[in-house]
Amino acid sequence: MEAPVFDIQRFSVHDGPGIRTLVFLKGCGLRCPWCSNPESQLSQPQLMLYPEKCIGCHKCLEVCEFGAIFVEGEQLHYNRQLCRACGKCAEVCPAEARKLVGKYVDVDYVIKEIEKDALFYRNSGGGVTFGGGEPALFPEFVKAISTECRKRGINVAIETCGYAPWRNLKTIAASVDLIMFDLKHMDAHTHRKLCGHSNKLILDNLEKLCTLGGNEIIVRMPIIPGLNDEEENIHNTAEFVLSLGGAISRIELLPYHKFGIKKYERLGMLYQIEDVEVPSDEHMIAIRKIMEKYGLNVKIV
Repeated sequence: MEAPVFDIQRFSVHDGPGIRTLVFLKGCGLRCPWCSNPESQLSQPQLMLYPEKCIGCHKCLEVCEFGAIFVEGEQLHYNRQLCRACGKCAEVCPAEARKLVGKYVDVDYVIKEIEKDALFYRNSGGGVTFGGGEPALFPEFVKAISTECRKRGINVAIETCGYAPWRNLKTIAASVDLIMFDLKHMDAHTHRKLCGHSNKLILDNLEKLCTLGGNEIIVRMPIIPGLNDEEENIHNTAEFVLSLGGAISRIELLPYHKFGIKKYERLGMLYQIEDVEVPSDEHMIAIRKIMEKYGLNVKIV
């Protein structure tokens, strides 16, 4: 059993309790313009370029079989449309100016990586968090690893945008301790405009998860100025969470940041909201206070 993974990050303290290992799966059905991991959106491997590292050795040119790398004048050029992401150019590049992002790995490989930090999990109450991308696109893979982790006493969490078939989320929910569930916007039309799809499936899935029991559920809301931070949406989000009958342990507000912009350039992708400003501390606090008036536990992270 295999799934595409683009990173396994150790010693994280931001995505669940304690010290955690983050397993980033590759593939997502949404296309949120603020996504800080654009390499997570497609399930297939992709080539990231670091032209500032290039030393002009032309080793990549020698191994490219598809004509994607060529010399024009004295400059080395790359045609992404011709590239098949085979990774050969990245393998021979001595300066690491090319990096293949994403590879298929099996369950045993991931478990061995997770077990490297078992001592830290025990001492900190940490564990493993599956993110991405969307882990619910690979339910059997996540379930198999999660089941083995829980046998070893390792806490398991997932970060999900909720845009996946209900059967997938139900399969995973039975084998994890914590579900961090994103809510981007409560209006279906606006959600489609922002993320590429309506939020109906997402809201339905969250309601169903809340009826299952057995998991802690945290709602996470990215705050993107001018896109989803209007007061009406803040009120509507709080009212929806309140309607879930106390099944949500807290809401986490995630301020928009620009840490992933450079990745878009390296992947040959356009970053669409470069003019959006990072929200001020005062703005984040004002949003938190609105939600707290509904009696909700709200945290800015």
